[in-house]
Amino acid sequence: MTIHRLLRAIIIGAPGSGKGTISTRIVKDFDVKHLSSGDLLRKQVQEKTEYGIQAKRYMDTGQLVPDQLMLGLFMHELKALNDHSWLLDGFPRTVEQAVALYKSQDIEVVLNLRIPFEVIIDRIKGRWTHPGSGRIYHVDFNPPKVLFKDDITGEPLVQRDDDKEETVKARLEHYRRLTHPVLQYFSNKGLVEEFSGTESNEIWPHVHKALSKIVVPKQYTHYE
Repeated sequence: MTIHRLLRAIIIGAPGSGKGTISTRIVKDFDVKHLSSGDLLRKQVQEKTEYGIQAKRYMDTGQLVPDQLMLGLFMHELKALNDHSWLLDGFPRTVEQAVALYKSQDIEVVLNLRIPFEVIIDRIKGRWTHPGSGRIYHVDFNPPKVLFKDDITGEPLVQRDDDKEETVKARLEHYRRLTHPVLQYFSNKGLVEEFSGTESNEIWPHVHKALSKIVVPKQYTHYE
């Protein structure tokens, strides 16, 4: 039996896992507010809120925004969403943040996207970019007509530092170290739902089914 209530969810996934794609589909089919840490920081800075002003001081000097400040920023935003369903993305990042969030909010589910790191590395390291236009190619999924040349100008393509294999591996290892304790905390609370696969379209039906047991969806969008 489907229970009619607001959705309080967290989505966790490595860079390149398709987390953004899955989040967009959840927003569309379940009518939730998507709160990502990056978007929220930019919004608070633009609106010059108390938290935004403090965060900007760290951002302007290239420092990470402290945990407690991020916690205050998210809690401030969630107060305005008492009557809305929401999906948190990129928060909480630490066990301390997770504990504080759990104590103040009725978290329904933590969605953990489990994509093999090898798949993510292959997906990202195949990206090549045309610096002048920002056009992105992929040697397997969207190859240029002439290898390593832009289709329009014929100019050489470059691989951004963020797309190089060693950089991707380092980011994934950092992600593993950062998220494992948070996942363990929520797992101990019985809140984690695991979704394994190699593509968003493979994972999406299972995510939709799991969320439909908590709240009534607006619709179901099938993707191929």
